[in-house]
Amino acid sequence: MPTNADVQVLPTKNDVARKAADEFVRAVAESVQERGAFSVALAGGSTPLGMYQLLAGEPYRSQVEWERVLFFWGDERCVPPDDPESNYGAAAAALVSRLGLPEANVHRMRGELDPHEAATAYERELRHAIGGEPPRFDLILLGMGDDGHTASLFPGTDALGETGRIVVANHVPKLDAWRLTFTSTLINAAHRVLFLVTGEGKAEALRAVLEGEPDPNTYPSQLVQPTDARLLFLLDEPAAGLLKRS
Repeated sequence: MPTNADVQVLPTKNDVARKAADEFVRAVAESVQERGAFSVALAGGSTPLGMYQLLAGEPYRSQVEWERVLFFWGDERCVPPDDPESNYGAAAAALVSRLGLPEANVHRMRGELDPHEAATAYERELRHAIGGEPPRFDLILLGMGDDGHTASLFPGTDALGETGRIVVANHVPKLDAWRLTFTSTLINAAHRVLFLVTGEGKAEALRAVLEGEPDPNTYPSQLVQPTDARLLFLLDEPAAGLLKRS
């Protein structure tokens, strides 16, 4: 387990969503006070959607200065934004499009472009919008697959060893598909990293990630070890079922 990880287990998936929404609101307030803005990379998959839906409604919506929030995505499928598989599309429907934000606040990955062109363009875009070397997000949200992948850093893929680039096109042989993804270099530079992991199907991989021997080629979530950040895992009881409890 990363030495600076804070692991919190909550009873249900809904409790995880509420806790994550609370963390989001607090993070926005802190970042706006310190830096005047808040940059967040949203995660795909089903687990974060409950959090997004909560943030779009009260009491959370009115607690956030949304005009100061810059939205990005940590990974994307190589599909158009209106495709049912699009990470952008899912998050936009649950949260982003419901906020009435200017286009300048929303930075989606262009999944409809050539993957390598899209990755290069997105790296350029976020460097311009955030700055720093590497750029430091205020918050990066992550999920985890039942194979231990996070973002689109899948086991055994080329992106796992990438240290120079911060956004890459990553071919995933088991899916026979290309994905766009942040690299571990960019993730580990963030001010805050929040993993949301729910469901019994994740329990075995989660135990390997948090308690197993280091093997990031097999369990890429182990690559997430920010050196100067808050790293928080929010788990529900089914996902945490195989962890040792102190």
